[in-house]
Amino acid sequence: MASLKELKGRINSVKSTQKITKAKQMVAAAKLRRAQARAEEARPYAERLADVMASLASKVAGDSAPMLFRGTGSDQRHLLVVVNTDKGLCGGLNANIVKAAKVKAKELIAAGKDVQFYLVGKKGRAPIKRDYADRIEKHFDTSDVRTPGFDEAEAIGKDLIERFEKGEFDVAHLVYPVFQSALVQAPTIDQLIPVPSPQETAEGGKGKTVGGAVVDYEPDEEAILEELLPRYVRTQLFAALLEREASEQGASMTAMDNATRNAGDLIKDLTIQYNRSRQAAITTELIEIIAGAEAL
Repeated sequence: MASLKELKGRINSVKSTQKITKAKQMVAAAKLRRAQARAEEARPYAERLADVMASLASKVAGDSAPMLFRGTGSDQRHLLVVVNTDKGLCGGLNANIVKAAKVKAKELIAAGKDVQFYLVGKKGRAPIKRDYADRIEKHFDTSDVRTPGFDEAEAIGKDLIERFEKGEFDVAHLVYPVFQSALVQAPTIDQLIPVPSPQETAEGGKGKTVGGAVVDYEPDEEAILEELLPRYVRTQLFAALLEREASEQGASMTAMDNATRNAGDLIKDLTIQYNRSRQAAITTELIEIIAGAEAL
């Protein structure tokens, strides 16, 4: 049984830990509002860009389509772009992302495909390396910036497009969390390259109906699509980074809240144990004094 001094030391230690988790919870809550706002503000732009892509894609087909749209003509080599956080203490967020990536990798390997990993963020490296050490293509580090933004998305997109044009892979999948709430961050897998053909909107006139308007494009759809496809890839990566930041803060706030509550419960249990031990020690001393007095 632990001594009174040891119990008191454990209580003080848990109280110090509780202060840290409470402070980190408050910091995560403050950052969450800003990160959530950025993620939500980026979604309408991505949706509108997808509408424009649908309008253009419906008029471009075959060899006239850019390579980023038509693909290499094969789907043998797959690249999984896994977006994890750079920091821990965010519950099971990274574990869920890695789990989704591994499930996708197993499905592709079982189908006879060649799979490689392109890892963004630090926390997904170790668990993927344990199972697929020989399949990791590159680590892209985002820990040297305070908040990853469009510059990082542009760098990743440029690297991926160059690798695609060199024929290093046929299909790239983006694995990232989508922020829904502080309690829910859903791992999502989207095809990134070649850019999937969006669902076509209703046709009308000699242009394409986008948002209720008939649109004609100049100089031509192929030229605009050639310029728009790399921007679409960068936008998807930027949105994934924003979703990651919001998901990280939400998961961190929830995890730290749970840790603070658990620390409080542990302090109560240790305090009860301390009081019982202290009462037992006092009772023992009283019995010894009374027994000594009666012996006299």
